[in-house]
Amino acid sequence: MIDPALLRDAPEAVKRSQVARGNSPDTVDAAIVAESSRRESLAAFEQLRAEQNAFGKTVAKAPKEDKPRLVAEAKVLAQKVKDADQAAKAADEAYRAAAGRVENIVIEGVPAGGEENFVTLREVGQIPTFDFEPRDHLELGEMLGAIDMERGAKVSGARFYFLKGVGARLELALMNYALNTALENDFTPMITPTLVRPEIMAGTGFLGEHSDEIYHLEDDDLYLVGTSEVALAGYHADEILDLGESGTIKYAGWSTCYRREAGSHGKDTRGIIRVHQFNKLEMFVYCDPADAEAQHERLVALEEQVLSSLGLAYRVIDVAAGDLGSSAARKFDTEAWVPTQGAYRELTSTSNCTTYQARRLGIRHRTDGGRTQPVATLNGTLATTRWLVALLETHQRADGSVVVPEPLRPYLGGLEVLEPLA
Repeated sequence: MIDPALLRDAPEAVKRSQVARGNSPDTVDAAIVAESSRRESLAAFEQLRAEQNAFGKTVAKAPKEDKPRLVAEAKVLAQKVKDADQAAKAADEAYRAAAGRVENIVIEGVPAGGEENFVTLREVGQIPTFDFEPRDHLELGEMLGAIDMERGAKVSGARFYFLKGVGARLELALMNYALNTALENDFTPMITPTLVRPEIMAGTGFLGEHSDEIYHLEDDDLYLVGTSEVALAGYHADEILDLGESGTIKYAGWSTCYRREAGSHGKDTRGIIRVHQFNKLEMFVYCDPADAEAQHERLVALEEQVLSSLGLAYRVIDVAAGDLGSSAARKFDTEAWVPTQGAYRELTSTSNCTTYQARRLGIRHRTDGGRTQPVATLNGTLATTRWLVALLETHQRADGSVVVPEPLRPYLGGLEVLEPLA
């Protein structure tokens, strides 16, 4: 939820942000009207309540013969207060609904437009070339006994899979390497719940126009998360945080993630690029809003550090406003080169959500002046199952073997090369 002061003081800036996202500016007008009505209703309630308190003192001091009349008047006033309270609560709910349709204000410099309107910030690393016809990650995975899509579909349906043997070991090596990187940078490791309540899912902004991507357990009214960001954002809901000397609270959440991939029929159906279940290590930061953009750059730097160390060629893009998602004010994606596709594919995404999620979830911190204000929240991927695609294809050899990047070898018992099964 955006700062209501922005609706009052800078409505045109909010409208420009909505237009840049491809949304109607009418949502801003509706939120402004609802916010004004909320303030008026609350003021009317507080005035009546003050009158009720003052009148109560008058009744207490009144002569005995006047009390029946005053008590009757007090009952009428009490009903007015009750009605005004209900009206104020209804106006608040209406405002929250209207404001909830206004997505986070994009940061100055974010490119306008949709998915194809991103801006490439940099390309890093040497795009791999081969003196043989490279195999795709699924063919390599099957030769190595690492990926079994056929039995995944037999057990669970399309877009499920088994990682086995060196495939399972490689993913665990990658995740543990990423976790150690997070630990070296003062992140607290977390293994998070993968089922969350509706108010937590809604608070992070995931129940908007892309809610069809989320699995919902109707009998329990719980949602399966598509990222541990959801649980980590909800972890401090309705709390006042002490950000300490560092000015941040940093978590690294390891979880299994679930996505329905609705509307993606025919896209990346081969292999493990776009699947319903995967593992992910997600960085999550709470900080002072004034430091949010600097923290955002730090998260991207950590993602690049890991990608570079694994010998992957990649690019960093500034995602266009219309492709941000409702909570993000800016998002940087890092995309690794996938040789058999001749294209960069997203491996990590890191978002600055400013105070949008914190306002919805009631997460604040105390400033030097003693007052409280919403914190900023940021998130970024440090490793996920999809990374195996780029790793296998980039480091393959003509015989179907795959060279293990040096940073992963200690997590694989010193294994240097993954060999095809006989």
